[in-house]
Amino acid sequence: MHYKNKTVWITGASSGIGEALAKAFYREGANLILSSRRAETLEKVKKGLGEEQERVKVLTIDLADSKSFQSKTKEALGLFGQIDVLVNNGGISQRSVFEETDIDTIRQLMEVNFFGSIGLTKEILPHMISRKSGQIIVTSSVAGKIGTKFRTGYAASKHAVQGFFDSLRQELYEHHIDVTLLCPGPIKTNITKNALTGDGSSFGKMGDLHETAMDANEMVQKVWSRLKARKEEIIISSPKERLALFVKRISPSLLNRILKNSKVV
Repeated sequence: MHYKNKTVWITGASSGIGEALAKAFYREGANLILSSRRAETLEKVKKGLGEEQERVKVLTIDLADSKSFQSKTKEALGLFGQIDVLVNNGGISQRSVFEETDIDTIRQLMEVNFFGSIGLTKEILPHMISRKSGQIIVTSSVAGKIGTKFRTGYAASKHAVQGFFDSLRQELYEHHIDVTLLCPGPIKTNITKNALTGDGSSFGKMGDLHETAMDANEMVQKVWSRLKARKEEIIISSPKERLALFVKRISPSLLNRILKNSKVV
């Protein structure tokens, strides 16, 4: 199998896309390091993966605490002796108009979604470069390509992720390290429930777009062959979102007029 005996470190592994990716990598025979803030939730994910529990380790991490990344990376490397794949999946979303949003809330979105991903990547890169091998998978979003109302800070963080990792990819070709940007549209996870409102509190409910969307396991199944092929960018979205991406390329002003009257919660 493609990932058999490889070590995969997944952030945001306690639910949603991260948990679905953990299941897929486990089925492929990979060793897993599951990370998020909540150890008890990670342990539940671990127990649900299968009988070979020795292939799965739990390592808590707070992506807003960049000062911990060096020690956490050292700890992660000690679990299986190497890391072949880093999955930067942890993140938070937003549901608030900018006028009513604290700047500290925007900073939190950037800290977790952008600096969390690039900070952890910074720590793991020397290991991958020394081995001339590795794959960095980053969960971005269609919001990294199209901005909509109520998501100013979230879209900004994902646009930043897109720009950073597109640039980093160019620097890593010579080291045989691949960068894969995963760009989903709405997926039926808890991301909307956990999204930040203007004052930093949780939105607390499922958004309409996410309620009817595909679930995370279906999404991973659809993208899995392309992840294994180390594609540089994978967009997984509804026909409506794919059309929006096409319209933006040919007429950004037309897309803006469409979005102005669209329900995007």
